[in-house]
Amino acid sequence: MHDPPFSQLSDLETLAMPSQRRRLKSHLPRNFLKGLTNLSYFSARNMQLLHFHKDMFNYTPKLQTLDISSNDLKDLSPDLFFQIGSLKSLYISRTSLGSLDFLIDSNLTNLEFLQATHNEYSVITMEVIKSLPALVYIDLEANSFTCDCDNVWFGQWAVNDPQTQVVDASNFECNYPKGLKGKKLLDLDVRSCTVDIEFIYFITTTCSILLFIVVTFTYHFLRWQLAYAYYIFLALLFETKYKNKNAPNQYDAFISYNTHDEPWVIKELVPKLEEEQGFKLCLHHRDFEPGKPIIDNITDAIYGSRKTICVISRKYLESEWCSREIQVASFRLFDEQKDVLVLVFLEDIPTSQLSAYHRIRKLLKRQTYLSWPQAKEHPELFWVKLCKALKNREDINEDRLLLTVGDRP
Repeated sequence: MHDPPFSQLSDLETLAMPSQRRRLKSHLPRNFLKGLTNLSYFSARNMQLLHFHKDMFNYTPKLQTLDISSNDLKDLSPDLFFQIGSLKSLYISRTSLGSLDFLIDSNLTNLEFLQATHNEYSVITMEVIKSLPALVYIDLEANSFTCDCDNVWFGQWAVNDPQTQVVDASNFECNYPKGLKGKKLLDLDVRSCTVDIEFIYFITTTCSILLFIVVTFTYHFLRWQLAYAYYIFLALLFETKYKNKNAPNQYDAFISYNTHDEPWVIKELVPKLEEEQGFKLCLHHRDFEPGKPIIDNITDAIYGSRKTICVISRKYLESEWCSREIQVASFRLFDEQKDVLVLVFLEDIPTSQLSAYHRIRKLLKRQTYLSWPQAKEHPELFWVKLCKALKNREDINEDRLLLTVGDRP
């Protein structure tokens, strides 16, 4: 607008233009109020306005009362109010507004009176109310309130706040959900929306303590029984292609060892068992199929041999692939219920340092192990007992001959 109509009326304090819908367009010019630097009251009520320019009130810094009710605004920008921070009364009834969230950033910290009836508000948030710290009177009659947990805070605030009077709050009705339509907003059962933090802390702490006790008890008293059950279960799930019990074995024994112990295997074990006794042994470096996945080679070797001899040392216990080998052998033991596993210790290793597979084996059989350190004075007896272990029947429930020179601790 080139010539604002009030540019020369700087002393004007009150301006009301009610019911001017036929004379004005659906909006007011940006500089419509230019010059009204002392304006304290402005009413554009019932003018069928669709929106206000965000700079509309830049020219009225002293505005204290604003009435823009009965227009088709539907939404308002927070910037519209930024230059009128001294506003004390705001009328926005029947404006088709769906939310009051624009008030959060509107800088209306001095607003005391708010009339916002007959709109489409469903939820009044805590942030909206907190943005109006000076509010003493609010009228929200005839809005479409939703009766759910989102409005619980507002209902409690409307009843308990000592500063602000919420007009006719006891008659606010729910419009949503349909099952609660017509029900009073303040009659909403808030118990289902209230979280008892102390009770949650109590339950969480109690469950954590009980879980800790159960885990500790299980670890100290039942860990091997559970591990045994675990491997029984895995054995039942193992691939069926390895379950042909009637298939002839290609080898008498698969030798599971760490490369660090290979000199003992090549110089001591192989000559005694293969060259002198005629046992056919399966060795990594000699009998594994080149290009085949390692785990497949291991599985084929174990299931293709009558027995698996694990040559155990500290290096063996640290090896991932050695653990895989004894694991697969344990699967076969549990699956077929055949005593297919023979443990040979090259070093004296305390039981506490053994892996779960070795201790499960001890739990299952409750027998002694072949110990090379204890056989140094009688090596021939060691080889005799090892040969007996390879020749012995495989029924896991049959009584067995002692296989070691001395019992392990």
